[in-house]
Amino acid sequence: MPNVATQQPPFYRRKPSRRALSISAVLLVALLVLIILFDWNWLKGPIEQAVQARTGRVFHIRGNLDVDLGRTTTIKVDDLSFGNAPWSRQEDMASTDRAEIEVQLWPLIFRRQAHLPEIRLSSPRLHLETGPDGVGNWDFGQQSQGNQVQLDRLWIENGRLQFFNTKERTSIDVTLNSAQAETKDSAPPLDIKGKGRWTGSPFTLSGRVESPLELRNQDQPYRIDLQAQAGATRAHARGNLVNPFQFQDFSLQLALSGNDLEDLYPLIGIVMPETPPYKLDGRLSRKGDTWRYDDFKGVVGDSDMHGSAEVKLSGARPFLTANLVSKRLDFDDLAGFLGAAPQTGGGEASNAEIKAKAAAEAAKPKVLPDTPYDLAKLRAMDADVRLKATRINAPSLPIDDMQAHLKLKAGVLRLDPLNFGVANGDIRSTIQMDARDATIRTRANISARRLDLAKLFPDIKLTQDAVGRIGGDITLSGSGNSVAAMLGSADGDMALGMGNGQISNLLMELAGLDIAEALKFLVTKDRKVPIRCAFGDFAVNKGVMQSRALAFDTADTLIVGKGQISLKDETLDLELRPRPKDRSILALRSPLVVGGTFKAPSFRPDFKRLGLRGAVAIALGSIAPPAALLATLELGPGEDSSCGGKFAK
Repeated sequence: MPNVATQQPPFYRRKPSRRALSISAVLLVALLVLIILFDWNWLKGPIEQAVQARTGRVFHIRGNLDVDLGRTTTIKVDDLSFGNAPWSRQEDMASTDRAEIEVQLWPLIFRRQAHLPEIRLSSPRLHLETGPDGVGNWDFGQQSQGNQVQLDRLWIENGRLQFFNTKERTSIDVTLNSAQAETKDSAPPLDIKGKGRWTGSPFTLSGRVESPLELRNQDQPYRIDLQAQAGATRAHARGNLVNPFQFQDFSLQLALSGNDLEDLYPLIGIVMPETPPYKLDGRLSRKGDTWRYDDFKGVVGDSDMHGSAEVKLSGARPFLTANLVSKRLDFDDLAGFLGAAPQTGGGEASNAEIKAKAAAEAAKPKVLPDTPYDLAKLRAMDADVRLKATRINAPSLPIDDMQAHLKLKAGVLRLDPLNFGVANGDIRSTIQMDARDATIRTRANISARRLDLAKLFPDIKLTQDAVGRIGGDITLSGSGNSVAAMLGSADGDMALGMGNGQISNLLMELAGLDIAEALKFLVTKDRKVPIRCAFGDFAVNKGVMQSRALAFDTADTLIVGKGQISLKDETLDLELRPRPKDRSILALRSPLVVGGTFKAPSFRPDFKRLGLRGAVAIALGSIAPPAALLATLELGPGEDSSCGGKFAK
C-alpha cells in the first residue's frame, strides 16, 4: 500500500526559491539599464542598409538616433537624406532636419504589421523631377510589396517642394506647412505658397492640397484648391487629380480671368485673339493627350460666352475644337480678330493695353486696321470653332445675330460661313486666309440680301422712315498681313443695289441742292418720295474702286455719278450729278463732289459748274442696273419701276 502521508497532489507547483527571484530581478534591472543606456545610433548602419536594399537609393542618418519606448514608441532622428535617381544632377531626392516617428509595438511584434500613427517632419525638402525619358525620380521600378506600412498622419513644418519638368519648361518651388485636419483621425492638409514657371512663363501659386499620404493610392482622386497667377492671368483650380505628378488624368473646376485672352497663348499654346478683360469658369479635364474645358460660362469684354472646347495634342500641331454661344455679343469685342482695338469709352470693359491701342488708332489719319497678323500663331495650331450669337449689341450698326464657322489647318484659315442678320436681312460670306507663305493671301465672297433701308442707318434721322431693300455682291482677293494691306491690294468687283421703295423728300432736296424745297420742308413737314432704284457697280483693281455704273432714281431727283474710291489711300473722289425733276427756279443743279478720306469725308457742290445745264459730264443713258444686280432689286410693277425713266435717255 502506498504511503499516503508522503504522496504529492497532482497539481503541485514548487515555489520559486529566493535565489531564482533574485536572479530574475537582477536580469530585469540589467535589461532596463541596458535599454536606458543603449546607444540607438548603433542601429543607424543596419537601417541605412535596409532602406537602400528596399529602394535601391542611398539613405543616410547623419544626426542622432533616439527611441522613447512605450506601447506607442517614438523614434527621433536628425539630419536624414534619401538619394536621387542616377540620372539626376541633384544628389538628394529628399531630406529633413528632424523626423519624429510614432510606432505601435504590439502589431509590429505579434502581427508583423507596421502601424505608424504619426510622422512629424521639420524642414523637409523634396526634389521631384522628370528624366529624359519622361519617368519621374519617384518611380522606383518594380518593388516588392513586403509588409504594408499604415501611416495615419503626416505633419510638415517649414517644408519645401521643388518640381522640374525640363521638357515642358515647367518648374515649381513652394513652401509647405500642415494645416488643421478636418477630423481628429484624418490626415492634415497642406497649405502651399510659392512660385514657378509654366511652359516658360513665370507664375505664383497659393492654396491648399490634401495630405501627401493620399498620393499612395494612385487610383483615388487627390483633392486640391489652388490659385495661380501669371502676369494678369489668374486661375483657380479646385477638384480632384489622379496621379498629379504625371498630370495625365484629372477633372477640375477651373476659373480663368485676365486682361486679354491672347495672354493664354504662351501658357497653353492655343492661339487666341486680342480681347478685352474676361472671366470664365468651367470643368477642365484631361485624358491622355486630350484636354477638355466643358460647360464653361462667363464674359469676354461686354459679351457673355458659354460652351465647350477640346484640345488634342497627339498630332503635328495642337487641334482645337470648340462650340461657343453668346446670348448677347458686344460686336466691338470681336475687333481683335481684325487687328483693331475694341471701344474703350462709355463703360466698355477694357484694359490699359487696349486703351493705349485705341488712343493710337484714334490719332491715325486712317481707319482700316493695319496691325499685322502673327504668322507664327496662324501656323501654330489647327482649329474647328463654331460661334453663334443670338443677339448682338452694336448701337451704330444694324446687326441682329451672327453665325460663324472657323477652320484653321496648316496655316490656312477659312470662315465658312460667316453670316450676319442685318437690318431684317442677311449678309452671307466666306473668307479664306492663306498664311503658308510670308504674305497672307486672302479671298472674300460676300452676298447681301433684303437689307431694310430704314434699319440700315439707325443713327440718321432722315432714313428712319425710309422703305426699301438693299442687296448686292462683293468678291475681293488681295495679299498682305493686315486688313489694311489686304484691301489696299485687292482686286475684284463690288455691286450694291436697291429696288422699289421710298425715302425722305428732304434728303433728296438737300442732295439736289434745291434750296427752296429744302427750306420749305425744314420749317414745315417732310414727305416721302418713291424710289425707282439705286445702284453702284465698281471694278476693284489694286485697291482702287472705279465706278462702272452709279445712279439713284426717285420721283423727284435723279442722281448719276462717277469716280473712284481708294481702299489703299482711304480717299474718296466721286462726282454726283443731281437732276431735280421739278422746275424750281432756285434749283442749283450743280454736281456734288464727295471727297476727303474715310475718316474725314467731305461733301461740297461744284460751283464752277452752276448753270451749265448743257454740260453733260456723265452719260445718263448708262445708268441701267448691272445685270448682276437685277436679281437683288425689287423694282415692283408700274411705270415707276423703270429705273431712270425719261431722264436716263
